Amino acid sequence: MNLHEYQAKELLKKYHVPVQEGIAVDTVMAAEEAYRQIKTQTGNNFAVIKAQIHAGGRGKGKIEGTEQRGVAVAKSVEDVANIAKNILGGTLVTIQT
Repeated sequence: MNLHEYQAKELLKKYHVPVQEGIAVDTVMAAEEAYRQIKTQTGNNFAVIKAQIHAGGRGKGKIEGTEQRGVAVAKSVEDVANIAKNILGGTLVTIQT
């Protein structure tokens, strides 16, 4: 069985295991809203955007045709939008894919 990170976190939470909160999105607009929500909840401008794939090496892998890595730090809603545009619908190429 393969689980995405967000699915594994949901399962762990079900059994009351503490996990770092995250928000899974599938559109740029949803990513922007998630960033605003995280910023409001934490008071922090930083958010980590991660591609969800069943392979390791997301941080070193790149979205095909771009220089965008599969894990990136956003410092503004504009960063979030740019990163999400590259990641969503793209193909992440890693050493395991």
